[in-house]
Amino acid sequence: MKKWFTLLLVVVLVLPVLALADTVKIGVFEPSSGDNGAGGKQEVLGIQYAKELRPTVTIGGVEYDVELVEVDNQSDSSKAVTAAQELASNGVSLVLGSYGSGASMAGGDVFAEAQIPAIGLSCTNPNVTLLCDYYWRICFLDPFQGSVMANFAKSLGTSKAYVLTMLGEDYGNGLGYYFTTAFEALGGTVIAETFPEGNSDFTAYINKAVAEGCDVVFAPCATTYASLIIDQAASASVTFPLLAGDTWESSVILEAAAGKNIDVYVSTFFDENDDAAYAKEFVTGFKAWLNANADKKTNNGGNDIVAAVSALGFDGYNVALAALEAAGSTDPQAIAEALPSVVYETAVTGSISFDENGDAVKDSAFVKKANTETVSFDFVKTQTVAGLE
Repeated sequence: MKKWFTLLLVVVLVLPVLALADTVKIGVFEPSSGDNGAGGKQEVLGIQYAKELRPTVTIGGVEYDVELVEVDNQSDSSKAVTAAQELASNGVSLVLGSYGSGASMAGGDVFAEAQIPAIGLSCTNPNVTLLCDYYWRICFLDPFQGSVMANFAKSLGTSKAYVLTMLGEDYGNGLGYYFTTAFEALGGTVIAETFPEGNSDFTAYINKAVAEGCDVVFAPCATTYASLIIDQAASASVTFPLLAGDTWESSVILEAAAGKNIDVYVSTFFDENDDAAYAKEFVTGFKAWLNANADKKTNNGGNDIVAAVSALGFDGYNVALAALEAAGSTDPQAIAEALPSVVYETAVTGSISFDENGDAVKDSAFVKKANTETVSFDFVKTQTVAGLE
């Protein structure tokens, strides 16, 4: 009896200590459903893997456990507001996300009002940071990405492009505009059209591109539409290549193109065959982590291909920890004041620092091609800013 009483007393004394453990909350503002759900899940995987490797952070001399507070913004600008409000009311110190510039901009208003800093990972529209003083980001921007793909399209010997985007969608329309501007500056001609949300038949658009004599199609849109465009273009036996931005670097695209006679090229932030030591270590560890968990592998598209957005999620988490360390506080305002001076040299997507707008200082992008036989992406080239000048 005395032995059990002693044991009970020890448990009672220890429980308050455990309950008082210091915890810092990081919001994860990502889609796990809707048009961008597949990409959002891959971005979250990178964050989760980084958190498994670094579950604690020292802030002001005190070690804190990191708690990820995840919400689904459903790939929808209006629903993103509610998701952002949920994070704000949950007492997060800072936020990571979102996959999708429209959701990021919608959430930005909420974060700014609550004075909670947010770090965008793959949201490439310039307005994400230009319209919100509380948003930073670690990826390149669409003006650069659009120029990269316009220059690449010209390198394929093309002269007339068909640009297809979804009506009212911030990411696609922005990237389509920057591609058009660059392609025309290079002497090319552009025919641009939009399709309505929810569209499933792209036959008329594909036929229009053929009838107009276009020799390349640029269609930056969500993967749900991209897979249909690829399938229907292949069925029409088109001979022109399909180009898009980072959103198309997805297992959804590979599955849509598998076994088909079609060329698909994308621009993106990371190549899993990068020779840099940090990148190699990340790829090896991330693949092992995915293969050890069936649910995580399913969220990655059912394979262990390392998506660029997963690499950005990994880097974003580590930048968040660097910001917490620099601030020496869990107070959101202190973190916002510390973020502009944060430099993260060992990022797997390349060293990260911020300019006066809160954008990452990035000067290169990867161009990849979907291999329809191996169902993987093949590296084509690295494009730098200098190469566009």
